[in-house]
Amino acid sequence: MRPTTHTPTPADPEAWNAYLAEGNAAQARKRVAADVLLRDPAGRVLLVNPTYKPGWDLPGGMAEENEPPERTVARELGEELALEVTLRGLLVVDWVAPHGPWDDQIAFIFDGGMVTSAQAAELRPQDAELSEIAFVTQNEARNRLRHRIGRRFDAAMRALDSGRPLYLRDGVPLV
Repeated sequence: MRPTTHTPTPADPEAWNAYLAEGNAAQARKRVAADVLLRDPAGRVLLVNPTYKPGWDLPGGMAEENEPPERTVARELGEELALEVTLRGLLVVDWVAPHGPWDDQIAFIFDGGMVTSAQAAELRPQDAELSEIAFVTQNEARNRLRHRIGRRFDAAMRALDSGRPLYLRDGVPLV
């Protein structure tokens, strides 16, 4: 005869929380990246040149533990550019397959709207993670961005034009 196992219920909060914590510890964790699409009054987009990896990128970065993606963008803009923006919505969610030494991740791009001409002229890297920044045309951005982020950037521009966010799988829209 097999012993009976008892699954805790919410009626026993201590046992229930321990049961849930065990399940939580066994589930996969996702890396989360969050970037922002910022434009100047001429319609150019802001790119940043990170010092810790090759190629240009959109402003943003990796989420810290239990940090919401929109908060990630705000924190990264503050740290790297001393800039505060009000996000205007979500443009892209991209599930990125495992690659190289990395597990999969979920990458977001938010619409940061437009900075003023004065803000654009005064923007400078504020920490050692960025070597330079540039406002560039969409075509220039496509030439500077690496393939993976370039596909995500193109999708963000399409989402901006259509007013509808896009879901991507490895940079490819599913709908």
